[in-house]
Amino acid sequence: MPVERLWSPWRNEYINATGADNTQPGVCIFCEAQKNPARDEENLVIYRGACNFIILNLYPYISGHMMIAPYAHIGELDSAGKEETDELMYLTKRCQAALREVYRPQGFNIGMNLGRAAGAGIADHIHMHIMPRWAGDTNFMTSIGETRVLPEDLPTTYRKVFEAFHRSTD
Repeated sequence: MPVERLWSPWRNEYINATGADNTQPGVCIFCEAQKNPARDEENLVIYRGACNFIILNLYPYISGHMMIAPYAHIGELDSAGKEETDELMYLTKRCQAALREVYRPQGFNIGMNLGRAAGAGIADHIHMHIMPRWAGDTNFMTSIGETRVLPEDLPTTYRKVFEAFHRSTD
């Protein structure tokens, strides 16, 4: 069966800009978000572990899109210590359980983009993405209109995922 292709020449501008994001130079969203625990809800921080924390993606691909990031400003996975990576995977598993409870997805995308060439929007602070998925959850709005349609706002997602995450166990 031949591979189908959808051409998106507007992405060339992004590629030519070497994947530049909209953050302020020298400001890391992960380092900023973890600074003040009293502002966790405002910063969309779901949970704080010993070495890592969980945060909702401010620009989600889909409702429930979470990220797990180490507190340390580390740009390469192989620079992280065993304690950090062990907890990162443990928290990824807990996120999956919480997302399964809240959204009852048919599958999950879990992964990292390491480096700008690999698609990392924040290339100098590693983070694991996890998001629930359903068959057919990408429609013409995403594919053709370059627009995502999300069924709920971030405060609603935060409340639902926060509650489920804090109910989940090992």
